[in-house]
Amino acid sequence: MTSEEVRLNVEKALDEIRPFLKNDGGDISLLEIEDDRLVKVQLKGACVGCSVNQMTLKSGVEMTIKKYAPQIEKVLNIEK
Repeated sequence: MTSEEVRLNVEKALDEIRPFLKNDGGDISLLEIEDDRLVKVQLKGACVGCSVNQMTLKSGVEMTIKKYAPQIEKVLNIEK
């Protein structure tokens, strides 16, 4: 899979997750993908101060991204 295909697949995964986050007053943005293995995102809105955002990141975001792009090893939330 090319880097562009990885990016497109990660975007598809985020599009799948985004409605659930928006339903709770949050959102997510893709910041960058390093070496086609590490995805850096930024949680926004209500997700920023949410006490379960790390669980959301691992159980929801990372799992969904890996479904679309299995070579991704880790997803990190980069805070402002």
